[in-house]
Amino acid sequence: MNKFGSSITETVSGNRPFRVMVVDDSAVIRGFISRWLDEADDITVVGTAANGLMALRSVRSSDAEVVILDIEMPQMDGMTALPKLIELVPDIKVVMASTLTKRNADISLKALSAGASDYIPKPETSRDVNASQEFKRELLEKVRALASARRKTRREPLPTGMKEPAVGNVAKPSDPSGAKPFKLFGNRRGEIKLVKAPVYKPDALVIGSSTGGPQALCKFLADAKHFLSGVPVLITQHMPKTFTAILAEHIARATSIPTKEAEDGEAIKTGHIYVAPGGLHMVLAQSESGQKIIKLNDKPPVNFCKPAVDPMFTSAAQLYGKKLLSVILTGMGSDGTLGAQDIVKVGGTVIVQDEASSVVWGMPGSAAHAGVASAIIAIDDMGPTVGRVIMGGTL
Repeated sequence: MNKFGSSITETVSGNRPFRVMVVDDSAVIRGFISRWLDEADDITVVGTAANGLMALRSVRSSDAEVVILDIEMPQMDGMTALPKLIELVPDIKVVMASTLTKRNADISLKALSAGASDYIPKPETSRDVNASQEFKRELLEKVRALASARRKTRREPLPTGMKEPAVGNVAKPSDPSGAKPFKLFGNRRGEIKLVKAPVYKPDALVIGSSTGGPQALCKFLADAKHFLSGVPVLITQHMPKTFTAILAEHIARATSIPTKEAEDGEAIKTGHIYVAPGGLHMVLAQSESGQKIIKLNDKPPVNFCKPAVDPMFTSAAQLYGKKLLSVILTGMGSDGTLGAQDIVKVGGTVIVQDEASSVVWGMPGSAAHAGVASAIIAIDDMGPTVGRVIMGGTL
């Protein structure tokens, strides 16, 4: 019998718990992480390793779906092991784990470009790890989301008791009589109805993203860079402090557009990109002189996130109205959906990334199923599509 109370035969044939390998040179941290994962009914730790070399020797035999991979380790560090793990198991999901230093933040973002699926900031000491409930919550959430996405792609069942994600067809607004097929994964059927897109040329572009967001942002914005001189671009990416400043640097290199971590009270300039700083919400407002400005606040997390997409979207809708274009990229959860509803209410436009190109189709999928999206676009097509809309074209 396994932890689900089912037989070994049933477990092998399907509905197995998510399988995780933990790779960290600290035995104490390996122990904490492994225990937390094993305590969850839908997760099991199938292997641990003290360095990348040990992980490479056992990743195939362990049949791991997700690897929690430390960056700094002896013999073989995480960055060296990452491409080798992906070569051995091409669709494995790797989460880079590092402490919150500028160097580690930069390495983590480079790891995403090299094939890692996500990152998680580790507390500074083993004592902090043991005391951090937020780290534990985020760890479990990322493992579940990434392993679920992998199984959906492979058409494999989720662990017993987990609900299949809502999927279905897309009914185009120009053809309300019937739904047309759209490439979505999963088993539960439903229907996604697209909102007819407004025809207004946008005055601003706002973007929300989470898991998989850094690589999607750099790809999308690099593809759209020639069209962005006429609008300000404001981004809320779920990230901790330090990481957001590094993300801004990566976007600046990818686009050659002035990009920075947003500051409280600064004027919003056309042709500039602003990234919400980790640990603060970014909202848009109007000064007493009528200038559009950025306001940062330290209010409680929204959707467990800080910064969160919903506050930015809602404030942008109030400021720009029907001349607002918004994009929701890959990410866990549903942050951005309520704000997207506010954007649609004032006549603005919502575009979401499609499932096939998303690392996790949580945020964009939630908005799509809420009926607020005017288009569902693959990341390779997002830049040209958004560029066309910014220039006054239609979806």
